[in-house]
Amino acid sequence: MHGADPLIRLALAEDLGPGDVTTDALVEPDAMGEAVIWAKQKMVLAGLDVTRRVFALVDPSVELEFYFADGDRIDASSKVKVATVKGPLRSLLYGERTALNFLQRLSGIATWVRHHVEQLPPGKTRLVDTRKTTPGWRVLEKLAVRLGGGANHRFGLFDGVLIKDNHITACGGVFEAIQKARANAHHLLKVEVEVANLEQVQDALDAQADIIMLDNMDLATMTKALEIIDGRALVEVSGNVTRGRLTELAEIGVDVVSMGALTHSAVAVDLSMKIVMAS
Repeated sequence: MHGADPLIRLALAEDLGPGDVTTDALVEPDAMGEAVIWAKQKMVLAGLDVTRRVFALVDPSVELEFYFADGDRIDASSKVKVATVKGPLRSLLYGERTALNFLQRLSGIATWVRHHVEQLPPGKTRLVDTRKTTPGWRVLEKLAVRLGGGANHRFGLFDGVLIKDNHITACGGVFEAIQKARANAHHLLKVEVEVANLEQVQDALDAQADIIMLDNMDLATMTKALEIIDGRALVEVSGNVTRGRLTELAEIGVDVVSMGALTHSAVAVDLSMKIVMAS
């Protein structure tokens, strides 16, 4: 998790600033302590490595013992012990909020994703995220999506051609945009195009798009689009997708459903850290 170090350092600097005036006033420098991280609701855990790294950057002598692994489900009817944290008491308090912020946010995403994945019937349809992530958190949030049972769409603008409505307007049409992408992007990249109507679906097929994204279409139009495509391209559905629609989208046979809400609308779960011993 060292790749997340710049983000963790930024978060610690944001919280600690030049020092924790409360802890430094109340806790002796040589005091030792032990704390427990508790889960207080049902959740899917995500972010254990980054939690460990927070305390390592605060103080390498801090020891963590986790009782679960990333991706584990916790069915908490009452408090469940997630981890024990031991070390200098000041260090435990310095890192507490930052560690919990990461753990609560990432576990919240994993839990929210699992809630959606469970709505999908068995079959080929995959649920994926988008680039609608918290700035700076993308690598962590996309990991949380995977831990929740979802899959990742492209990471950024650099690892896949996705022609959207503004690109189409700039190029003068779907067919023209795909032709330009084929001419200028390297041959290892697949070309995906977002379409809004059945005419654009046909243009995308004529230009041999690899993936056709059906954007904000009603169920009847999507069903017709799938008949037109007839397996000649991978089909993705996006826009106005809710958990309640996942079953019907899977039943008509789409390959991929992408939801920005998997990351931008997830709510942090309820975790806390309590000191249980100080000396």
